[in-house]
Amino acid sequence: MEYDAVIFDNDGVLTTLTDHEKLRRASAYAFETHGVEDPTRDDLETLFSPTVEGVHDIANRYDIDADSLWAARERAAIEEQREAIVSGEKTLYGDVTTITDLEVPRAIVSNNQHETIETIVDYFDLEGFDPYYGREPTIAGIERKKPTPYYLENAIDDMGCSNPLYVGDSWVDVAVSETIGIDSVFLRRSHREAYQFSQYGFDGEPTYEIAGLDGLPAILD
Repeated sequence: MEYDAVIFDNDGVLTTLTDHEKLRRASAYAFETHGVEDPTRDDLETLFSPTVEGVHDIANRYDIDADSLWAARERAAIEEQREAIVSGEKTLYGDVTTITDLEVPRAIVSNNQHETIETIVDYFDLEGFDPYYGREPTIAGIERKKPTPYYLENAIDDMGCSNPLYVGDSWVDVAVSETIGIDSVFLRRSHREAYQFSQYGFDGEPTYEIAGLDGLPAILD
């Protein structure tokens, strides 16, 4: 099948994953700035992997503003990741070089913050990835995360493509592709060796599965 664009997830696809401890530290900082000195582990996990309902529940329980709490968490997460990028802890995967000369347009759609994706594009000089989308650092941004198709649809509209291919490393990437009716590639890197969609209650299947980005050009030929 002929594809007229390729859109990539970021974390675990283009760049290495962010250390979870950094994101938990960002959550702890958000609580601290709102006078909560000893949040429970469940509270930290809620801000680590958020839902709109979860953030509002915590805010109501501690009588703090949900928007302000989440904005503080996002700002701290952005700064933690910026530091990891500049220090060399969060890096590009080596096989990204195998997709820099693709003849079709490329873009990025990630559940990470847009500012973090912007830092990655600028710092690693990812020319040719246009547009790139991450979520807004707001509660509305949580609602728009994959598998919601909001950002992916925006990217497709911006590119003016009719048959793009989406490359990701999570069930949400396959699910969002199915939602809007495009083909998907599941990238099973080493951190996904034992990963099963059924663990998350998802029974869909990717169109293709590859072990590294160096397998992508063959799909596009």
